Amino acid sequence: MKKRTAGLLGIFLAAAMMTAGCGSDSSQEAAKDTEQKTEAKDNASEAEDKTEAKDDAGAADEKTDNADKGDSEEPVTILMAAAASLEYSMKDDLIPMFQEQHPNITVEGTYDSSGKLQTQIESGIDADLFFSAAEKQMTALKDENLIDGDSIQNLLENKIVLVVPSDKKDAYTKFEDVANAETVAVGDPESVPAGQYAKEALTTLGLWDQVSAKASLGTNVTEVLNWVAEGSADAGIVYATDAATKKDTLAVIAEAPEGSLAQKVIYPAGIVTGSTKKDAAQLFLDFLASDEASAVFEEYGFTPVK
Repeated sequence: MKKRTAGLLGIFLAAAMMTAGCGSDSSQEAAKDTEQKTEAKDNASEAEDKTEAKDDAGAADEKTDNADKGDSEEPVTILMAAAASLEYSMKDDLIPMFQEQHPNITVEGTYDSSGKLQTQIESGIDADLFFSAAEKQMTALKDENLIDGDSIQNLLENKIVLVVPSDKKDAYTKFEDVANAETVAVGDPESVPAGQYAKEALTTLGLWDQVSAKASLGTNVTEVLNWVAEGSADAGIVYATDAATKKDTLAVIAEAPEGSLAQKVIYPAGIVTGSTKKDAAQLFLDFLASDEASAVFEEYGFTPVK
């Protein structure tokens, strides 16, 4: 009996030890599993932190890029001093076209005779671009270092023509018939390029003394044009492009005869040396020299210089 009891006791002890062993293994496996899960969670958290850091860095870079882009496209306003004969084409078409392409740049214009504009630039007007109706004024400003010589481009050619009120056109057949008019309107040769060209052509034709004796001198070509259109003058000498704007009231009789002018009527444009907005002014000048702008100038009667 004692031997049987001892045997049973041994069996129970062995079973208990096996059970304890199994419990220990299970605890170890559970602990190991918990440790692996914790490590995985930590790794995931670390990866998420890195991703967020990368996103933050990317957002910062993007913000910086956008700031740089904004700096390069800050609103800027440039002033163009342009010949009066350019006013319609600029205001109605070319400036709106350019500003649509460059919405951060506003182009303002002051329009008058090239001689007056030359004087204003010499006096310190805050202009960024000069668009002259003659090379004389541009050359003078370049020689005074008031226009950047490297920026000058000859963009357009024009013609000077004899115009009369439409109801008087039958009394004239050629340019020289200006001498038959009782009153004649021309630009002041002292400051208006169209007047300088008119004087040159009439001098070559031997008619200047006769015409100047009965001439009214306008301060710009637009004023001359209006005098004839209103009937204040019987005839006038203006640019062909200006005459084209008054087709309903004016008749073009003829262009100045070939050979009456020593040089063609050229319109140069250049950047003012003292401009603080040269990049924007250069963009506008490049646009004015483009094929797109040339097509518009042609619609207004100019001939683009290529």
